Amino acid sequence: MWRDLVGAVLRRERLAQERTLKDVADAARISVPYLSEVERGRKEASSEVLAAAAHALGLGLGDLLGLAHHDLTAAERRARGGLRGPGAAGTRAPRASVSRVSVSRLGSGAPSGGGSHQGRLSLAA
Repeated sequence: MWRDLVGAVLRRERLAQERTLKDVADAARISVPYLSEVERGRKEASSEVLAAAAHALGLGLGDLLGLAHHDLTAAERRARGGLRGPGAAGTRAPRASVSRVSVSRLGSGAPSGGGSHQGRLSLAA
């Protein structure tokens, strides 16, 4: 579920900018097929790949994860509001639930240049 949400945010942001898979993949230095798989939620991308794709779209990793968290919260609200009970026709139980997302940078000091940075991603159920 989480990778579906993150992939959907990447695709939505790319399309909103009217950019091609090739353009974003080249800017992120990842292959076009791999970015396509990530966008469709079929690949579990590393934090480095997600950060590179986000950066190629003008976003930070925290921005990307924040947007995905927002989408998750909205989906959970819709699911809770629309369910009429267990087994109700047309309903599907969520596969997983994430209630808190936090992203923190490891180490101290300001980032240097445009290199990669180490951080910690925490998902809490």
